[in-house]
Amino acid sequence: MPATSHLIRLTTTAEDHRIARLSAAAIGLSLVDAAIPLPLPGVKPGLANIVTLIVLARYGWQTAAWVSGLRVVAGSLLLGHFLSPAFFMSLTGTICSLLLLAVAVRLPRRWFGPVSWSLLAAHAHIGGQLLLARLWLIPHDGVFLLTPVFAGAALVFGTSNGLLAAHLLAQAPVSSEATENA
Repeated sequence: MPATSHLIRLTTTAEDHRIARLSAAAIGLSLVDAAIPLPLPGVKPGLANIVTLIVLARYGWQTAAWVSGLRVVAGSLLLGHFLSPAFFMSLTGTICSLLLLAVAVRLPRRWFGPVSWSLLAAHAHIGGQLLLARLWLIPHDGVFLLTPVFAGAALVFGTSNGLLAAHLLAQAPVSSEATENA
């Protein structure tokens, strides 16, 4: 019997290509994050969040959610953490951050922008992770004793990532494509 080949063609859009490019940048920064030695497990600079903040400001929440979701899945596959506790911690933190950003992006831009978004997202991320750790990995309220350390790290890294994202947004001109999709 002759082998028949069924070819499936996927049609992609310019938005698909943009999301892929931005996700690749975020994944690359996640890999850099993973290579940085830090004294406390779970404390990372969250460099990929700079991409998320820029995407949120330029293309909106939905595109930022796609980029973040793809970053979590692909990053965990590349680092060998897919479906491990580290994957679920990252996914939970990302979901909590995105949910808060969905509200924060609607706040007046006069007072809220990349720095405040970054601070809110960083604290939501660590809050979600601590809650998941308490409910699943460490069934003891003692896990919350780490809150000041993680909140301090969220303050430092959230501020620095937000400032860097704001600087990059100010330096890069807004394309007509970005204003049409925002």
